[in-house]
Amino acid sequence: MDFDDTPEDATFRAEVRRWLTAHARPRPVGGAHRPMLTDAFSPEEAVHIEESRAWQRTRYDGGWAGITWPKDHGGRGGTSTQQRIFDEEEAAFDVPSTIFAQAIGMVGPTLIEHGSEAQKARFLDRILRGELVFCQLFSEPDAGSDLASLKTSAVRDGDVYVVNGQKVWTSNAHYSDWGMLLARTDATEPRHRGITYFLVDMSTPGIEARALRQITGAAHFNEVFLTDVRVPAENIVGEFNGGWGPTMATLTNERSGIAGAGRALLDELFELAARRGKTGDALVRQQLAALHTEVEVMKLTAWRAQTAIDRGRLLGPESSIGKLAMSGHVGRLGDVAMAINGAAGTLADDPAAAPWVSTFLDQWAIKIGGGTDEIQRTTIAERVLGLPKEPR
Repeated sequence: MDFDDTPEDATFRAEVRRWLTAHARPRPVGGAHRPMLTDAFSPEEAVHIEESRAWQRTRYDGGWAGITWPKDHGGRGGTSTQQRIFDEEEAAFDVPSTIFAQAIGMVGPTLIEHGSEAQKARFLDRILRGELVFCQLFSEPDAGSDLASLKTSAVRDGDVYVVNGQKVWTSNAHYSDWGMLLARTDATEPRHRGITYFLVDMSTPGIEARALRQITGAAHFNEVFLTDVRVPAENIVGEFNGGWGPTMATLTNERSGIAGAGRALLDELFELAARRGKTGDALVRQQLAALHTEVEVMKLTAWRAQTAIDRGRLLGPESSIGKLAMSGHVGRLGDVAMAINGAAGTLADDPAAAPWVSTFLDQWAIKIGGGTDEIQRTTIAERVLGLPKEPR
């Protein structure tokens, strides 16, 4: 495994740092942690959206959008190691970037692998420029972990498909421009074969997004109702009734994105412990050391995977455990933050504690999103370790 930057990587890192220094503000030390989620339809959310679009366009203009994407699709044609270096350096700056995670990290790679040339030309460059925000219309009230049991239907009517159904737990649907939509197009086929993957314009008549209030107090997720929504046949990604392939590409990239979170949050937890005067507390020090160890292990696992990719080897189990490890880490990090805050952790108006309260309460989102922890353990047991399959 390669631990250190190669001379080429070091040159790349220096170039990234120079560009970020010229175009962004450094992240302030102390008090920098803010809740990632803002309330739906609030003025703060509107500002965050515009700031995110502007920063994504700045990235694009500087040649840093889609670092691993092919050059002929607007990317830089770089390596996964270069993307990691950029992410590490960007974490030191106070910039917004979360609303394009689905478009750049999930839709883009799926279209590059499964999309038509017309779809690539239509969407990829606009995604990188920050013009298109995407949401994921996959989960349903009765089809979450068992996604193949979805019931939303799409019936052909000439050159369009008429879609009816309901989706739930859809992040950012209320301000997304487009959605990744799974619908059942043939009820007579086996469950995984009768599904088709569509791209749908979220301004199409018949789409209604209703915000869902979470335990954090914010409304980040939505339930989405689709009533006689007409989707052009040209918006099918991959093959008709063959949507499971593009779906797996999307979900794999989603889980990799969750697993790839950096250590910035842990550094801010160290700052919180210092502000609360807890750095001399033996129990707190032990908890922080354990979290530090987890981050280092996850980082080494990610490097192991990237080294395999760079050397042209197939990934082993390291590609399957990252998301599960990260979701457990975020939960423990929230628990420790609440222990450090003590009674202040019950106060919504304490500026030092409130963001960590949100982190603590929001930990269950990462344990569910991208496939529940339970589903991840079953996948690892069956597909990585080769253990007997769960009864079905």
